[in-house]
Amino acid sequence: MSANRLGELLVRNEFISDEQLQKAVHEQKKEGIRLGAALIKLGYVEENDLASFLSKHYGVPSINLSEFDIDPAVISLIPADVVQKYQLVPINRAGATMIVAMSDPSNIFAIDDIKFMTGFNVEVVVAAEAAIKEAIDKYYDQSSTLADVMGDLENFDDLELIEDTSLEDVGELEKASEDAPVVKLVNLILTDAIKRKASDIHIEPYEYVFRVRYRIDGVLYEVMKPPRKLKNAITSRIKIMADLDIAERRLPQDGRIKIKMGRGVEMDYRVNCLPTLFGEKVVLRLLDKSNLQLDMTKLGYEEQALKWFKQEIHKPFGMVLVTGPTGSGKTVSLYSALSELNKVTENISTAEDPVEFNFAGINQVQMHEEIGLNFAAALRAFLRQDPDIIMIGEIRDFETAEIGVKAALTGHLVLSTLHTNDAPSTINRLLNMGIEPFLVASAVNLISAQRLGRRICTECKEPIDTPKDALIAAGVPEEELGKFTVYKGKGCSVCNDTGYKGRIGIYQVMPMFEDIKEMVLSGANTAEIKQESMRLGVKTMRQSALTKMMEGVTTLEEVLRCTVGDEQQ
Repeated sequence: MSANRLGELLVRNEFISDEQLQKAVHEQKKEGIRLGAALIKLGYVEENDLASFLSKHYGVPSINLSEFDIDPAVISLIPADVVQKYQLVPINRAGATMIVAMSDPSNIFAIDDIKFMTGFNVEVVVAAEAAIKEAIDKYYDQSSTLADVMGDLENFDDLELIEDTSLEDVGELEKASEDAPVVKLVNLILTDAIKRKASDIHIEPYEYVFRVRYRIDGVLYEVMKPPRKLKNAITSRIKIMADLDIAERRLPQDGRIKIKMGRGVEMDYRVNCLPTLFGEKVVLRLLDKSNLQLDMTKLGYEEQALKWFKQEIHKPFGMVLVTGPTGSGKTVSLYSALSELNKVTENISTAEDPVEFNFAGINQVQMHEEIGLNFAAALRAFLRQDPDIIMIGEIRDFETAEIGVKAALTGHLVLSTLHTNDAPSTINRLLNMGIEPFLVASAVNLISAQRLGRRICTECKEPIDTPKDALIAAGVPEEELGKFTVYKGKGCSVCNDTGYKGRIGIYQVMPMFEDIKEMVLSGANTAEIKQESMRLGVKTMRQSALTKMMEGVTTLEEVLRCTVGDEQQ
């Protein structure tokens, strides 16, 4: 279907407005993607709704591709270059008829081409475009399989093991890092992590083993153990890709790798090398802008918490703090707030270490501690740049905290992060840094603490019996028992048998109510502030996690893994 035809159909059926169509056409041309993909990316239509609409309009069935396990014999009937060209997947064959899944059932050229090439009659079903891309990646992967590459490596004896890495010749190391099996394995690790939706890759040398682990939905899984003799070659290959010094193996180094994945998709990896006892450990953080969720309504905030958060970020001045450990989604929360505030009328500056994603309209500054460009120095410079909104990547010391608080008190909105366990303890953290209580009470608008819990896989979700005692012990109020169902993921091919797919935010959003400000001024401790915030309607982290469990989004195990009981704090 031509883009014009699809757009006209959607407008005529009141799926989208004319204005939304024009914006989507602009996005389509800018990104070089299909109109359907542009509409989904901009949030104007849901992918499944678009597939259902096309299914009804053309009178062909709509299917969920993730439920199919396609026979390799069927896959082999259509070459990889053809499925990539037309974005379709053969899913079954019955006699002289082949069933093909397409996102665009009106593409007559594709159907005729497949008929001519295979000699089969073609029956079309509709599937979501993303599901078709996933199936193509899964069934038509042109790179070697892990087993193939590991097999090659077992026979790779050209490298001599040198235990004292300081004696290793850099030229030899560079040569070894360019050998075909090493290049192939590193490429496989980078692409396999994307397919598995990993957030981090850990490449770790130990005394007797060398292993690779992926962090998927917040939990680490071991995926392979390459031959130990290749550890320096593999590490060097990654360092060359990240433009790091392969001769320096005694100091930590930071770099970045950018690769093109085809279909115009780019992936960034943030690379950190750390010298350990048995060689350098390399950790790569995957920064996938296409999967960056900036719609605050979809991050997992509860209705009241989101209302408070939006209310405070739209104030002209003051400080909004997002707290939590590393990897708890703080940066995404701040980026989503900035994306909502990003207007032509606002001057927004950010100091980040590192800059994870770049955004048009926001002035982002990368920190360089070694030349004296730290958060405090950047913050001072921002204040001479006529700012409206300032984001500080992290408040680590008194100097940064002091300048941030003063900026918040002199007409600027300041967003920042801190490492604390919950919202009330953030106040004591600022006081311990040396900020006066009256400044904390005047400057801070809101504190939001957060964690990330795993979502139950929707494909294999099933109800389970849970003892009432266990629910009460976790913190479920007795009056709520029997009003909800507890679910768990059974484990399936979609979630790699883990029972979980994706993550959801667990939040404790505490506005600085007048009563809490009074308590800060009178020197109240964290426990007293927490009790008062609960009285004023603030949900604790455990209560927020239990709400997600009662809604069937996560499991009791995840609640207990991510949060601590309110009486234990």
